[in-house]
Amino acid sequence: MNAFREPSFAWEPLTPRGVAAFARASFERLFIVQSIFALLAAAAVVWCLSDGIFPIIGGAIEQLPDMGSIHGGKLDWREDSPVMLAEGKILALSVDVEHGGALHSPADFQFEFGRDDIRIYSLFGEAYVDYPAGYIIAANRGDARPAWGAWAPNLLGLAAIGTFFGLLLTWATLATIYAPLVWLLCFFANRDLNLLASWRLAAAALMPGALVISLALVLYECGGFDLVQLCFAFGMHLVIGWIYLFVSPLFLNRALATEKKNPFVPSK
Repeated sequence: MNAFREPSFAWEPLTPRGVAAFARASFERLFIVQSIFALLAAAAVVWCLSDGIFPIIGGAIEQLPDMGSIHGGKLDWREDSPVMLAEGKILALSVDVEHGGALHSPADFQFEFGRDDIRIYSLFGEAYVDYPAGYIIAANRGDARPAWGAWAPNLLGLAAIGTFFGLLLTWATLATIYAPLVWLLCFFANRDLNLLASWRLAAAALMPGALVISLALVLYECGGFDLVQLCFAFGMHLVIGWIYLFVSPLFLNRALATEKKNPFVPSK
């Protein structure tokens, strides 16, 4: 049995041979498998938010004073400053109205609320975000607690929906870009593949990378990865897609050679 013969049934996009099978599969089967991988990615994002970020926000709200707000682009803070409201591995929230630099958290991202703006510390440097001048935002426990309790489930739902449909749209867009490249590769490699089949193969080749970044996000939340390793995994998930794009077509059947007639031999 030839180990490199073309697969006849598309069911797993985790190996180059499995990805190649989707070139012959229906769009419905490709969509079903893509949906499964997109759901796994959405679950990883929701779990990271609900376990690593939202509890920090909720804990910070519990530390807010009874009075306070952001209005006219200014923070009205009448309690001690600087103060750390809540911190975790990923996120830390603090108040330092003068941005004196007295509080530095080991969290990957620290949001420091000052009198006029928010200072964001991270591996990528510092950034400043001004408060919106035309809005009044509650900065007290009595108003912020019920507002966050109402919005948190909706935000998780939006994150799940956005991740799911965002991935499907991204895969469709990238497959459209990559399909001519796959078709050209198959043409020079003498593989039997048309442009639509090239699109399906390109779309399937993107799923292994999505699974890698989903697992990396889970490891990041569990403490197995730091932010640098997560960024490296993000870059690698792109490279993995390109590798599958170039390797998977080799598992397809060769195009049948067309028999050429000798022009010097008279036809019968």
